[in-house]
Amino acid sequence: MDAKLNFEPKARLLLQLGDQLIRSESIALLEIIKNSYDAYASVVRVSMKNLDTPSSGEIIIEDDGIGMDADIIKNIWMQPGTDYKLKIIQEIKKNDRKNRIPIGEKGIGRFGVHKLGYQIELISKKEGKKEIQLKMNWKDFDTDDLLSKIPVVFKEMEHSEFFTGKKTGTRLIIRNLKNIWTRETVRELYRSVNSLSSPFETMDSFRVYFTLDKQEWLSGLVTFEDIKDHALYYGECIIENNNIKHLKYEFRPWDTMSKLQGRKQELKNIRMVEEVPNNDSGKKEWVDINLSKYKLGLIKFKILIFDRSSKILTLGVTDKKGFKEYLDVNGGVRVFRSGIRVYDYGERFNDWLGLDMRRVNQPGKTLSNNLIIGAVYLDRLSSADLEEKTNREGFVENMAYYKFLSAINFALDKILGERNLDKDKVRKMFSPTAPDQPVIGNLKILQEKIIKEIPKGNFRDELVKTIQAIEADYKMINQIYTRSASAGLSLGIVIHEVSKIIDELLAAIDEIPSHKHIVSLIKILHKTVSDYASVIKQSTKSKENLTDIIDQSLSNIQFRIKAHKIEIIKNYKERSKISTVVKCAPNLIISTIINLIDNSIWWQNYANIKDKKIIIDITEEHNGYTSILIADNGPGFSIPPEEAVKPFISDKPGGMGLGLHLAYEVMNGQKGELIFPDPNDYELPSEFKKGAVLLLAFKK
Repeated sequence: MDAKLNFEPKARLLLQLGDQLIRSESIALLEIIKNSYDAYASVVRVSMKNLDTPSSGEIIIEDDGIGMDADIIKNIWMQPGTDYKLKIIQEIKKNDRKNRIPIGEKGIGRFGVHKLGYQIELISKKEGKKEIQLKMNWKDFDTDDLLSKIPVVFKEMEHSEFFTGKKTGTRLIIRNLKNIWTRETVRELYRSVNSLSSPFETMDSFRVYFTLDKQEWLSGLVTFEDIKDHALYYGECIIENNNIKHLKYEFRPWDTMSKLQGRKQELKNIRMVEEVPNNDSGKKEWVDINLSKYKLGLIKFKILIFDRSSKILTLGVTDKKGFKEYLDVNGGVRVFRSGIRVYDYGERFNDWLGLDMRRVNQPGKTLSNNLIIGAVYLDRLSSADLEEKTNREGFVENMAYYKFLSAINFALDKILGERNLDKDKVRKMFSPTAPDQPVIGNLKILQEKIIKEIPKGNFRDELVKTIQAIEADYKMINQIYTRSASAGLSLGIVIHEVSKIIDELLAAIDEIPSHKHIVSLIKILHKTVSDYASVIKQSTKSKENLTDIIDQSLSNIQFRIKAHKIEIIKNYKERSKISTVVKCAPNLIISTIINLIDNSIWWQNYANIKDKKIIIDITEEHNGYTSILIADNGPGFSIPPEEAVKPFISDKPGGMGLGLHLAYEVMNGQKGELIFPDPNDYELPSEFKKGAVLLLAFKK
């Protein structure tokens, strides 16, 4: 005969829930504050005293919410895991009501109180109901007795003692504290409480006030208001389905940066893509970041970006130490759902967007968490597929979460691309290696002043010699630094070039027969590594026919062209009257042509061009030069040409920003030019007028 069994949890289960599901005192207190939010409170007051003496310490959390009556205490508060809040959410969704959406739904956050203290007194009053009081001691639950055997003292008051008149709400008093609180832990708690709502948007309908008997413990705390105006860059966007509907960017130079002009940029309907492995072939391919498959709703994103370099800070930040400490602790991107923060995104050691790792891999181009303050906004009802973990440490990492993550990273990259353009201007203007060389200039001014103000003699001669020695040493250090930087850039170019050839090798291996092509590619790979193994250097130049160079370039990527269904229009084959022989390093020019064609292919695919075409021609229309013209029918350049040729400047998601820079440097090495002409200056079909047009110009 089958026997029926019932779970009979031990009393200490509640203690274990509090210990294991709630990580820290800060999270525990925030869970209680969130309960006040769910109870439609407009004000929550947190007061703390005697924190350094647990036996006499006391924490009080009081709100003006709707309160609880005896029925709610008995059937909901005393029954963990009810669907009470979930039903409220469903009712709001069903009736399209504009009520405040509950943040919690599992009914276990209250057990975080155990993290704070042992003795609990709860006083609450609902409109039209009697005030209730409940007392419990968590130490009573540290036993082998069954949970049902541990009584909780509860009573209804005939006359309200605290919530008098028409007042409603809940007051929670925690005594006999579990731990000694220090100045550091209190400051951390204060920071957490203040970060519950977004720094960008004040929530007038819900405020938290914090009082402490040791108010000096909070002295000297830098706030968001203190540093927000020090951000040089600002970005915001709205994300829906597979598009950034609207992106806004601002460069905000300080008044002390009088030589720099602010800049604003607005973009609309930006297609979001990411590179992922193909399930069948394993090869990486670009696909849409399509959020429409999941319940994520409209996503908003705002970010402030700061500059921490010492030279920049001297121009406008008085409390540099406080500024840096604030960003060290508070920097990062937080997530807010219906106005309330989702922990622990944006906490100091949660690099959920992988920013710090990306900065290690690409220093200077990317961001670290201590350079930014950002906020992501979600709607509680429409983001149902983002489910919070029971331990209050972010969302469950399902497919909806990963797509959400990809979308935020894509948006961040777009804003970062704009910021990098302006950062370069700031660095040139105010760094020691700026075009006007302020260090060298100041040394010359000093030398002139010495000669003018000090009489001739050994003393003046000695001073002048010393200044000249300092100038020489500075120039030497600068040259060493530049050489080292070039070596680092060379390594990036090696990676860039080798990756291209390996991709083509992978494509060639899939084709039969292709042995000769594979051998050719391997030889090119060996040659490329040899050419770029150290600093970029001049390759051997010889007289070459540009027609042959173009043919070889197209041969090297024939499978790539075929795979992407690109029509190559070979106008250069018809230029019999033009002298196509120039002096150049052929391998470098072949690599450059391949890079430019690859760029065209990527942007044509990104823009969903149906009939992808690339024209290659040879022209003498640029006076004094014989040029290779490469034009496509894609979306054209999204950043100014003068910026696009700089290293690590790219609008391509995850792009290294070396392709056009490499082409620019290679052409300089040939004593030629990389030119971005007006498409109307050449006889191109109308469909190419909005695309990218480039000239590799060689001196005759």
